[in-house]
Amino acid sequence: MKLFETYIVRRVGMMFLVALLPVLAIIWTTQVLQRINLVTDSGQSIGSFAKLATLILPTIIPVVLPFALVIGITQTLTAMNSDSELTVMEAAGARRSIIIRPIMILAIAISVFSFVVDNMVEPKARVAAREMVAEAYADLLSTVIEEKNFRRIEDGLYVQITQRMSGRILKGLFVVDSRDPGFDLIYYAKEGAVDASGTSLLMKDGEVHRKTPDGNVSVIKFDSYSFDLSDMTQSRGQATLRAGDRGLGFLLNPDPNDADYKAKPGGYRSELHRRLTDWALPAIFALISLVIAGDARSHREARLHPMVSALTIAFALRWADFYAANQIENAPYFIGVLYAANIGAALIAIALLFRNRKMSMPTSIRNRFSSWRQKIQDRMPAPGGSNGGSA
Repeated sequence: MKLFETYIVRRVGMMFLVALLPVLAIIWTTQVLQRINLVTDSGQSIGSFAKLATLILPTIIPVVLPFALVIGITQTLTAMNSDSELTVMEAAGARRSIIIRPIMILAIAISVFSFVVDNMVEPKARVAAREMVAEAYADLLSTVIEEKNFRRIEDGLYVQITQRMSGRILKGLFVVDSRDPGFDLIYYAKEGAVDASGTSLLMKDGEVHRKTPDGNVSVIKFDSYSFDLSDMTQSRGQATLRAGDRGLGFLLNPDPNDADYKAKPGGYRSELHRRLTDWALPAIFALISLVIAGDARSHREARLHPMVSALTIAFALRWADFYAANQIENAPYFIGVLYAANIGAALIAIALLFRNRKMSMPTSIRNRFSSWRQKIQDRMPAPGGSNGGSA
């Protein structure tokens, strides 16, 4: 790679990281805060929460990468144009490929990295996160419930204990079960224990109050009572894998006996084609950015900032991909729409680059934009006006 190409790669790479890291941190923080209930509801340590937060990171990296690259390319080339670097290159007879080649090498490298993360790292991270959450809630009653505090186990089911003893023994049990809309149940027991399998709560020496919607209350005393937890522990203790959790190999050749695949085969088809297209977005967005910002232009020329134009087109293409991928689940013919949108955008950008065409606004729009800008400038106070007079 030539010296000037290395210079461009270094500048674009630095600006890419400057755009990537803050945006990635913001999105990562919002995603992590949505899972703070792992600590508050299940009593997990901060170390477990940090591990879960780390597992979330691969799921958002492929989403942010393409847009950070657009910002890096357009901002770098705009700065080079402002410093007349692009003008000097063009006047010296340098070929446009001296800019295109290093940027596209960087973009292809980022696309390959995105493919690896999206198809190899992210599925494993998703599975690990699901298993971690499932294990955290699997034995909630006997190990996590805090003494003398009400804790919601699931919607409509609350538990309080007075004291936890060794051997999975619980003293002073109070259970409220309002999951059935036909009646509410309130259990009191002096002592209880969760069996070794975690599928039932055995209560001794207590009573249960049954209240119906019309206000009638019946009280039943018991020496021993078994509260069924099998449905709850089975759903909490096992991680259900979805299409997004599967590796590329499974999506290419799914197991026909898999329960989730049999229930939602369209979701697996949609996920497969999403993964086969999303990884190429950094390279496609780089082509679009080069068409918009990769040429020398006069500072007097009225145009939107290249970053705004490139991001607008990038967001539009990303939205089209997202819409088409979602429609594939119920309408398989959208597979062609998904691939056509990406291939078409890439081919158009390549054709414009090879023909050395410059993207510009139509004359009528450019003149109107210039008129608006001039009106705004006329209404703005001149520097050093009435407040800048002599003392």
